[in-house]
Formats: sequence, structure tokens, C-alpha cells
Amino acid sequence: MKDNIIHWDVDPEIFLIGDSFPLRYYGLLWITGLLLAYFVLQRIYKKEGVSTENLEQLTTYIFVGLILGARLGHCFFYEPEHYLNNPLEILLPIKEINGSFEFTGFQGLASHGGTLGVIIAIFMYWRKTKTNILWVLDRVAIVTPITCAFIRLGNLMNSEIYGKPTDGTWGFVFERDDMIPRHPTQLYEAFSHLLIFGLLFYMYRSPKIKNRSGLFVGILLILLFAARFIIEFFKENQVAFEDEMTLNMGQWLSIPFILIGLLFVFWKKNPLVKMTYK
Repeated sequence: MKDNIIHWDVDPEIFLIGDSFPLRYYGLLWITGLLLAYFVLQRIYKKEGVSTENLEQLTTYIFVGLILGARLGHCFFYEPEHYLNNPLEILLPIKEINGSFEFTGFQGLASHGGTLGVIIAIFMYWRKTKTNILWVLDRVAIVTPITCAFIRLGNLMNSEIYGKPTDGTWGFVFERDDMIPRHPTQLYEAFSHLLIFGLLFYMYRSPKIKNRSGLFVGILLILLFAARFIIEFFKENQVAFEDEMTLNMGQWLSIPFILIGLLFVFWKKNPLVKMTYK
């Protein structure tokens, strides 16, 4: 047995609330990532002298958009046939097992759908509040990788979305599935997200750069989905139909976001456009 192999056999459930409702690491890490992102965004608002009066409203829009987008993205990008035949399972945390419905939690959330959901939510927020949508998108973009990193740590605690086998001197054995050393792609993505956050936050500290309209959301989309595209080469396919594809579904879905990011970065002739909240 290789000395640097890590055997991973963490129970995803922390404890039961009542008789049947489990508190899971996955949900706890989701909430932790969202709260940390919220607190950093709150500091950004205060630093720029912007009222945080509407920040809770924005957070509510983003939370709903993220959950709905991620859920619908998984259902229709990865398992459309199943969920079209079982529509109740799309938005309810239940599953039909042996003729009866059981609580299972939401099994399946797609980051591409979540990203699209957040963008739509911010657009709806802009329609209601008439704030500068690019200002909001850029500030939200800075903190988004924090939440993304914690979600991937949640995947690690669930022993899911792991990588292909590795014959290197390191790797994770996800004992709840098999005894094969694999790439811990959850950690690869979590680490890449934290690096992206560090870069965006560092750039934000430059007075000239931070006022460039659309720059941060553009860089986020480019780096986040470029990293996803690359790491997918080390990751096991999520559904069977991907085995017949040259690029898997995650990679194909990443390409449009990268292109949109490039548009955000290069769409203005004047690279520095003063941008304020209103």
C-alpha cells in the first residue's frame, strides 16, 4: 500500500434531528460558504460607502437563484429523462422508493445551472432596484469563489464527484464506493476557487482596476470555468451518457461561460470605465 494514500470514509451525516432528518456536512458547508461570502460582500459595501440596506434582499435573490438554478441545471443537463418522468423530485427533497416517497434531500446540484441562476437573480434584483447591474455583478463575483470552494468541500465529505484512478504516490481511497486510489478532484476545485478569490480580492485593492466595468465578473467566469474544464479531465463522468462523449457535459457547459467572460472583459473600447453603485 502506498504510504501517501489517504483512506477517506467520513460519514456524510453529522447527526439526526428527530427520527429522520439528518444534518449533513454538505448542507453545513453550503451555509458556511454563503455566510462567509455575505460577510466579505458586506465589508466591500461598507468600504465603498454603499448602504447595506438592500444587501439582504440581494442575498435572498442570489440564494434562491443559486439553489433553483443548480437544481434545475442538474435535472435537465444530466438526468432529463428521469426528472421529466418524476417531476415531483425536481423541487422536492423526496424520491420514490419501492412505491412510496422517502426524504432523501436534493441529490444533484449543477454548478453551471447555479451560475446561470445567480446571474438571472441579479438581473431580477436590478430590474426591481434600478442599481448598477455591472457594479453588483462585479462585487458578487469577488466573493462567489468562497461559496464555490465550500461546496466542493461538501462534495468531499459526501465522497462524491471524485476523480479517476491514479497510480501516483498519492490519492484518496473513497472507501464508501471502492478501494481504488483516485484524484481528489473536489480538493483540486476547492483550491482553484480559493486562488481565484485571492486574485480577485487582490485586484480589487487597486483603485483603477476595481472601477473597470464588468472586469471582475468576466475574470471570474473565465478562470472558474477554465479550471473546471481542465479538472474534468481528471474526474469520473457523472452520468453514463458522458462515456460516449469526447468532452463531458461539464466541459461543454463550461465553454459558453468562458466565452461570456471574455465578452465581459473586452466588450468596451475604453478599458477603464468609472463605475459607481447607482
